[in-house]
Amino acid sequence: MVVDYADKALTQRYQLMAQTIIPRPIAWIVTEDEKGTLNIAPFSYFMGLSSEPPTMIVSIGHKSDSTPKDTLKNIRESKKCTICMVNEALLEKMHFSSKELDAKESEAEIFNINTQKVCEDFPPLIEGTPSAFFCELYQELEIKGSQTIPLVVEIKQQFIDDAIITDQERITLDYEPLARVGKSYALLGKKITPPSIP
Repeated sequence: MVVDYADKALTQRYQLMAQTIIPRPIAWIVTEDEKGTLNIAPFSYFMGLSSEPPTMIVSIGHKSDSTPKDTLKNIRESKKCTICMVNEALLEKMHFSSKELDAKESEAEIFNINTQKVCEDFPPLIEGTPSAFFCELYQELEIKGSQTIPLVVEIKQQFIDDAIITDQERITLDYEPLARVGKSYALLGKKITPPSIP
């Protein structure tokens, strides 16, 4: 079967991509508005982009009323965000935080998500995250005809939970990140050592 995307509706294209471009890491993004209200929301169109400069890309859509999501609005205004990685213990609260709320409401309060201020110049991280990236907006991209906005963010600092560090000198990490697979979540599971290249 060959699927022609020109013949498919937006929802069908999304479903196909979400089930085959896998696993997708989850960016659990913490931002603040000008009044200090915390917004916490997960995004799964997210990936590392470059090591020099150290950047990641995350695509952020719009609310059901077509206005920019609070995450997008806040990053545009403050130019800053904290991206937390998710483990299995955080799955429920992360999933709950995907619910669309009024901009005046904070997921931290509604869903009892504890946060911790680590870097003074950035929004707090979510307690229990194995790792978090403190980022500044690097570039906003435009995809003609799309309501999804790709943002390139530059990593300025990174938090790593000491419990996942297996080698302090090399900063080698070992943890089970949660990923998005279609409409479900998954752990990476079995790790496979790459074969030697002849």
